[in-house]
Amino acid sequence: MKISVFGLGYVGIVTAACLSRDGHKVVGIDNQQVKVNLVNSGRTPIVEDYVGELIEKGVASGLLTATTNVQEAIDNSTMSLICVGTPSRKNGSLNTDSVSRVCEEIGKAIAERGGAHTVVLRSTVLPGTMRDVVIPIIREHAGHIAGLQIGNNPEFLREATAVYDYDNPPKIVIGAETTAAAEDIARIYNNIEAPTFLTSVEVAELVKYADNAWHATKVAFGNEIGNISKAVGVDSHEVMRIFCKDEKLNISTRYLTPGFAFGGSCLPKDVRALTYKGRELDLELPLLSSLMRSNEEQIDRAFDAILSYGERRISIFGISFKAGTDDLRESPQVALVERLLGKGMDIKIYDRFVNFARLYGANRDYILNHIPHISDILIDDFDEVLSHGDVLVLGNSAPEFDAIPSRSRSDQKIFDLVRVKEAGKAQGGYEGVNW
Repeated sequence: MKISVFGLGYVGIVTAACLSRDGHKVVGIDNQQVKVNLVNSGRTPIVEDYVGELIEKGVASGLLTATTNVQEAIDNSTMSLICVGTPSRKNGSLNTDSVSRVCEEIGKAIAERGGAHTVVLRSTVLPGTMRDVVIPIIREHAGHIAGLQIGNNPEFLREATAVYDYDNPPKIVIGAETTAAAEDIARIYNNIEAPTFLTSVEVAELVKYADNAWHATKVAFGNEIGNISKAVGVDSHEVMRIFCKDEKLNISTRYLTPGFAFGGSCLPKDVRALTYKGRELDLELPLLSSLMRSNEEQIDRAFDAILSYGERRISIFGISFKAGTDDLRESPQVALVERLLGKGMDIKIYDRFVNFARLYGANRDYILNHIPHISDILIDDFDEVLSHGDVLVLGNSAPEFDAIPSRSRSDQKIFDLVRVKEAGKAQGGYEGVNW
């Protein structure tokens, strides 16, 4: 098939790379020329396993190109996937401005070209967005074009494992105006074995929020049990290990391990959007409304614990919210560093996946707004950062951090946000956020 992918962020570039690998002819569209240039030169604009290799092969084979020209993309495709961002506004509501703008551009380009076309929204949006925003805008600007189909196909990709998740999804969900349109969209996944659900656009919209709200709920729940466990002197991981043996109710151990706050570009944004929607509808959502405050409490606890050591020199290992990614958006580690800097702490950070010089777009804007002088404290030398701190903070579970307890000095204290494999064996001076 000939497919255009609008937005070359995490979801868009992974989708484009995988589609080109599967033999589809793909053109990626982004308004940032730097991303377009990277892709056209066979390089990846993100840090993500296997994506770089797939882009290099796709470009070399002629199956993957990128452009900033919307009309060019529509003229050379029969299906368009929209993968632009839907960030939170300050009040928690969902910002769909980018979705609206792209829908207008696509509609106009379809009208200019003429002929049948299928438009699929992959961006995460609240129920009602397809009916009230996406479909009306596209049809208004496309005019009375025969064969115009519109649907949505939420993604279930985790950063750091996105290519694997694309090939091994827990489910494929496609919402469309008609069954025929949904079946047509589903053809791009013919080589993937997974439960497939062809449904309404509203159901497809809400499924993604149900997933992310549940994942967020599991993280907060596990952490609160962990906090109680530590307060009464009980091993929180032993408690949750036993709890998670009950797999009959589909409990995932992945999100029920006590640890640090959740973060990233999905969970915080989607929880805020869903609870904002509840307020709009005058609904009481006590658990969902408490999730962000519970999450902030984990950052408060870590901050207070680190300050309690009475040391000023602090080393942070891992600032991205998750090992294996360079995504700093809504990273609780960034929030923690920001607060520690506000107290005058002398901080050095090591994270081999994060290179300030190569951060782009929303990721770069986010970190500059929160830690404008990060380039001065983000250090490439692991040993320099290891020797600097009187307190070593293990921020994520990158494999190289496993050796820190055995390499630390006896006078250094370790505060662990993720419970790395060997940290629990450290001789004294070791503490976890809730164990």
